[in-house]
Amino acid sequence: MDYFHLSQLRKTHPAWRLLCAEQAPLVMSFLHRVFIEPNVRSLLQSELILKLEDFLYQLRQEVEDEDAFPKSAYAYLEDWAQNDKGWLRKFYPLEAEEAAYDLTPATEKAIAWLQSLQNKSFIGTESRLLTLFDLLKQIASGTEESAENRIAELKKQRAELDAQIAVIEKGDWAVMDDSGVKERFMQFDRVARELLGDFRQLEQNFRDLDLSVRETIATWEGSKGTLLEQIFAEQDVLADSDQGKSFQAFWRFLMSSQSQQELEALLAKVFALQPVMQLEPDKRLQKVHYDWLQAGEQTQRMVQKLSSQLRQFLDKQAWMENKRLLQQLDSVLHQAVDLKGEIPESLNLPKPFAAFMQLELPKFDLSFPMERSLFRPPLQQDLSVQVEADSGQAVDVSALFEEVFVDELVLKEHISQLLQSRRQVNLQEVLSAFPLQLGVAELVGYLSIASQNDADAPWQALLDDVHPLLLHWQDLSGKAHQAWVPNMIFTR
Repeated sequence: MDYFHLSQLRKTHPAWRLLCAEQAPLVMSFLHRVFIEPNVRSLLQSELILKLEDFLYQLRQEVEDEDAFPKSAYAYLEDWAQNDKGWLRKFYPLEAEEAAYDLTPATEKAIAWLQSLQNKSFIGTESRLLTLFDLLKQIASGTEESAENRIAELKKQRAELDAQIAVIEKGDWAVMDDSGVKERFMQFDRVARELLGDFRQLEQNFRDLDLSVRETIATWEGSKGTLLEQIFAEQDVLADSDQGKSFQAFWRFLMSSQSQQELEALLAKVFALQPVMQLEPDKRLQKVHYDWLQAGEQTQRMVQKLSSQLRQFLDKQAWMENKRLLQQLDSVLHQAVDLKGEIPESLNLPKPFAAFMQLELPKFDLSFPMERSLFRPPLQQDLSVQVEADSGQAVDVSALFEEVFVDELVLKEHISQLLQSRRQVNLQEVLSAFPLQLGVAELVGYLSIASQNDADAPWQALLDDVHPLLLHWQDLSGKAHQAWVPNMIFTR
């Protein structure tokens, strides 16, 4: 936090530029309304333009100046997404023809800082103090190396639980008051929304790494091995960092069907409490874990994009090397043709050398005894010219027509039936309700359904290659089979 660092930060950091901008109230009030308040990850360009036009019209009516904010909504969005601003990120989603916009981490930090300046009518301290105590206990117990101390701590916790059970059995227990419920729910609201910002920052870190890889590849003149070693080292540093490990642990927990069901049940129970209903919370917060899934999937796609970039580099380098060799051969041929007319006639070269000088290159004739194959007697075919007459007996050819056909409509109907009673199911739950009848062919059918991007489908599918599932089933003959498949999650 020295003077020169802050001076440079003031000139280069998008958050600082936004706070100093003349149109900062317009930018942050609008972006807070459409992104932060509803907890939205990204918006299509057409939808965002309509929202900004309505917002500008409303502002012009309130300030009673039709000439205020003279630019169009499209011009404002394009200006905010320029590199010299960096307040919005414009990108094209996967397999989409229309651009979309998302907040940059810098813009989110600037809006969060402004929100912290507002005076809060209710400041909860008890829940945060208890949270601090819980964190310290987790650190202390997680780093304890002595088995005796761990056992003693567990026995202490068991004694406390037994005391609480005894109190409940007597019918004398305390219920959390309304202020405690409100305080803890407000803290949950704040942390749940901050998680989406953490995803933005983590995705931005991977995007910066991807940009660095592209720049390095474009200017690299050394060997492929050295470049790949440098790139993989940078990727490992990010993956093995504290934030990378924390994200992987969070993603594993979120992808667990048991954790998702427990989270849904807790959210439904808490939102039904009277003190929480008095706060009038945003109903979309009850489905915040779906926003986390979408944001986490985008982060995983950034990692896949980085791997794809490395694959393209290797293919391009191999093609460039082959092209360079062909160009050198063509250059030799052109030089030979040019030298053909410069051979002096006084040399009286023999006829074979009159057209072009030929040089015999040294050649080594290597012979390895072990390369000689053993003698194999020729195979003699014993052909019979006699043709047996048909006995007239009927032949069963039904086996030729017993083909396995997997009807994807039936598989989709299985998924839709389960989604009628719940928000989300995974492949293991689908197979528990509808066991496999056609074996691997049916598994491939589910994989094909999950890979399709059908906009008209009543549900969305998510493939998780990082945490595959081991499935077991029996065929019609009773033989047991097992297979590793990607984890598939179907969400309404």
